[in-house]
Amino acid sequence: MTMNIDARGLACPQPVLLTKQAVETHSPFRLTVQVDNEAAVENVSRFLGTKGYEATTSGQGDSFTVSGVDMQKSGDRNDPPQIEPGVPGVSEPDDKEKGQKILVLIASDRMGAGDDDLGRKLMISFIKTLGEMGEDLWRIVFVNNGVKLTIKGSAVLETLQAYEKQNISIWVCGTCLTHFDLLNEKQVGETTNMLDIVTAMQLATKVIPL
Repeated sequence: MTMNIDARGLACPQPVLLTKQAVETHSPFRLTVQVDNEAAVENVSRFLGTKGYEATTSGQGDSFTVSGVDMQKSGDRNDPPQIEPGVPGVSEPDDKEKGQKILVLIASDRMGAGDDDLGRKLMISFIKTLGEMGEDLWRIVFVNNGVKLTIKGSAVLETLQAYEKQNISIWVCGTCLTHFDLLNEKQVGETTNMLDIVTAMQLATKVIPL
């Protein structure tokens, strides 16, 4: 069975949601998804990979096609890969299950309101101090203006890269990167979508919005 999905013009996370619905409802052997931005390409490709599909992409500018072939179709489809329900591409480390799973949601490149220079200094200090949470720190999610902290030249880039090496997940909103024309400037973390973010918040022991 082959399915074609035209998700051009749809805002995040609709391309992933349509792909998810098609895979879970119809289990097509081949699936093509048309999208109009690179963030959607990354999100759809990653989701297909978690469901046992080999994903390839083609296109440029504002027209891309993500093609997936089910590599498990000849096997037993009754036992799909064990992924957290509704969380494309998320597998949870066993050692995190014993303690807290703290998700920090950063929506700005500065902390608080009032003096912008002070706010930037506070945010830098905050991110550099997050490591003091130890193993309880599970995931750092950047949205809106916060995604600027993940690009080249960021004062906390090396800190975030060090956290990533410690198996702390760094997620960066693809729609936000695209809005600021920074998708190709991201230097750390995984491009993600609102479906991933919302479900991760549900799975977290504690969410700290900033």
